[in-house]
Amino acid sequence: MFHFGFSYVGLIYLLMLFIPNIIWTKHKPEDYEQYAQKENKVLQALERTGEIFVCCCVLIFSDFNIRLDSLWCIWLLISFLLMLLYEVYWVQYFRSEKKMQNFYRSVCGIPVAGATLPVCAFFLLGVYGCNVFLMIATIILGIGHIGIHLGHYRQIS
Repeated sequence: MFHFGFSYVGLIYLLMLFIPNIIWTKHKPEDYEQYAQKENKVLQALERTGEIFVCCCVLIFSDFNIRLDSLWCIWLLISFLLMLLYEVYWVQYFRSEKKMQNFYRSVCGIPVAGATLPVCAFFLLGVYGCNVFLMIATIILGIGHIGIHLGHYRQIS
């Protein structure tokens, strides 16, 4: 059963996602635009569609708010730890020379961490909330977002 209502956890996750990305717009890696021009249009469409649906889902379902009454909180904890690793990724990037190699650096062995970590975190948030809509939206986002960034990573390797 889905519960409509505001999710403060969803808002926190979106802030953790958007704040570094807004800062990044002023600190893009050298030559990033050259790579962005070559992106697969289908992956771009999946990424944009997933972004919209993920943002909507995490805010309109209260299923993601903290519930300490079950072991499902483990999923929330793992998800939140992935978001914290995502913040570590950004700290590493902002302290770097801001080259494409720095942008696609792994964190704790997780490849293309800037794309992979938030997608996995949002998927696990969907598992925690038993919310199939967020899980499907995250899969759509992940195919597009991770696919695009893996393409960039292959080009620089």
